[in-house]
Amino acid sequence: MSDHDPSRTAGDYRLLEVLSEKGSSRVWLAEQSSIGRKVLVEELRAEHTDRRGDFLANARAKAAVDHPLVASVYEAVVDDERCFFASELLASRTLAEIAQAGGTMPPARLAFILRQVAEAQLHLETAGMATSPLELASIHVDEQEMVRLENLATAGDRDAGQSRADIARLGKTLRWLVAAARPGTTRVLTLLTWMRGEDIASPLDWRQVAEVCRQIELQLGLPGHTVTPTMPMKRRGLRFGKTRATTITLSALTVVFALVWQLRPARDAPEPPSRPSQTVVIPAGRHPTPDGGERSIPAFRIATHEVSVGEYAEFLKTLESLTASGLERSFDHREQPAEKSSHLPEQWPRQLQASAQLPVTGVDWWDAAAFATWKKARLPTQDQWLAALHWSAGPPQVHHSVHEWTGVAAVEPANPLGPAKWVIVRLSPDDARQPLREWVADRSLRRPDLGFRICFDNG
Repeated sequence: MSDHDPSRTAGDYRLLEVLSEKGSSRVWLAEQSSIGRKVLVEELRAEHTDRRGDFLANARAKAAVDHPLVASVYEAVVDDERCFFASELLASRTLAEIAQAGGTMPPARLAFILRQVAEAQLHLETAGMATSPLELASIHVDEQEMVRLENLATAGDRDAGQSRADIARLGKTLRWLVAAARPGTTRVLTLLTWMRGEDIASPLDWRQVAEVCRQIELQLGLPGHTVTPTMPMKRRGLRFGKTRATTITLSALTVVFALVWQLRPARDAPEPPSRPSQTVVIPAGRHPTPDGGERSIPAFRIATHEVSVGEYAEFLKTLESLTASGLERSFDHREQPAEKSSHLPEQWPRQLQASAQLPVTGVDWWDAAAFATWKKARLPTQDQWLAALHWSAGPPQVHHSVHEWTGVAAVEPANPLGPAKWVIVRLSPDDARQPLREWVADRSLRRPDLGFRICFDNG
């Protein structure tokens, strides 16, 4: 490939504009011609063919990352003339762009963003993946609070101090984004101080950063919450400035945030949580299956509505009460990844502020399974979901308003020789008695349209 023709193509990609030069490579804004999708194409420059091995090793490292928050690599192409790979274009603004424009963020939103970053970085750390330094320019956010990270994976072994350096770097740069005199300002600034290694005996790791962010989100997510004055904190003997010796240990985090919460000003009462979902009994017998057959299904009870925001808030309160005794993972599924540190849904503050009656969304399969275990229930199978949809002898039809997780993996009919995947169901707009289904391999998937309901054995 020549370097001077801006209108050229690379395989299925039409190269539109050079975005940056990266030493031996060049990054293009491109369009995938077959589907009209904007992508990034990073190519090895013609004069650096001797570095092809390193370039492809880095491309393979990026392609190996499997996390919903990290930009995906679509494909790599190498032949006698070309060496490039195409990856996902993250179109939202970066935190660096927001900071450069003088923008700030409410503490609750910044805690939400930082928690997602921490969970993604914990995934990379656990997998032993080396990455380039994490900067504000690598973190993308949009107006709906969706967070995506650039794919920073590189070939080679992960440096032992990499996570600590990234945490400290964010502790320095994120402070310019914290809105002043807002609910949670002091708490978020304190967390960033700890991330920099100040006023704390041991540096925080990614799991601890995620957990502190989760606590901040829970505290700030309640309607009517207002900023906590800092003066009462000093009268209690806790100080957050640089002048005090580094005596606060991580075990004191919960105490610190508990004191802040106790000293909060009075607020209006939040909307009461919704009443627990009613259930309907589906009798034993032969019921239609989603693939056109019939199957004998034992009797079961299924919730008439998806789990609501109010119900899920009660679950989170239970987990929070168990944290002090180290039992917050009591309801986790036995296969849940060790790096998953929280069951807080995406955009949780916004969901709380909307209505306790709405279905909770932005939950992954692990969240749904943990809630079901807490309720001594389980997630319905796709067969049970359809049986409930079709059974109409007496009780009202089961209500559906979002996509829903089901409990058991199944083989996709279009790929009968493929692996079993996890099934998401939704009513078809064309046929109220027939579900739409999609199969996903990743139980960590979260979406703003994805919730769940629970069912019980009828024994």
